[in-house]
Amino acid sequence: MMAQLNFSALWPYWPELLSGLWVTIQLTVLATVGGVALGILGAALRSGRPSIFSRVWGVYVELIRNTPFVVQLFFIVFGLPALGLKLTAGEAALLAMLINLGAYSTEIIRAGIQVTPRGQWEAGRVLGLSRTQTFIQVVLPPSLKRIYPALVSQCIIVMLGSSVVSQVSHEELTFAANLIQSRTFLSFEVYLVTTLMYLALSIAMRQLLLAAGRKWFGDQP
Repeated sequence: MMAQLNFSALWPYWPELLSGLWVTIQLTVLATVGGVALGILGAALRSGRPSIFSRVWGVYVELIRNTPFVVQLFFIVFGLPALGLKLTAGEAALLAMLINLGAYSTEIIRAGIQVTPRGQWEAGRVLGLSRTQTFIQVVLPPSLKRIYPALVSQCIIVMLGSSVVSQVSHEELTFAANLIQSRTFLSFEVYLVTTLMYLALSIAMRQLLLAAGRKWFGDQP
């Protein structure tokens, strides 16, 4: 006999779900802005002449890309206090997401820069621009346009990965869902609703970022 679903029992808990959703959105916005900015800086360093900074950044990228996000989060939450750096659960969650996206976006943006024709760098020099000005004004915009869809996908992956921060008791959407399930024992109903909320957030985020990309870059490749 099929069990009867009871979605109406979740109605009193909507404030908790919406509060968790809002925390997830805040984390996502801050991590996306900071992570992409970090990626642009890292791509600039790794695309230039070899230096100690580019090598150190390369180690950081490989370290983050080859370790699980949850381990990175636990290191920040439980490892850094041993070095005297104590963070709240929210600060640790944001830092972990920012560092993770920064590493992945570095390689995504660097891929766009690497296929930039050498003539664009030379054109910048002919116009009297410094290397930094050439990078920002001439090389970076078309490079970002090439890799923008991939960058959007990576930002969404990081947003979905934010569910892991519930493991350190940060009160985002998954934390709220776990709490409600422990009170109601309506596992199917709670996690189905949570799944649909993540799905809606992913679709909305993708459409918003792609619309912004069309405004910034014109038609996407």
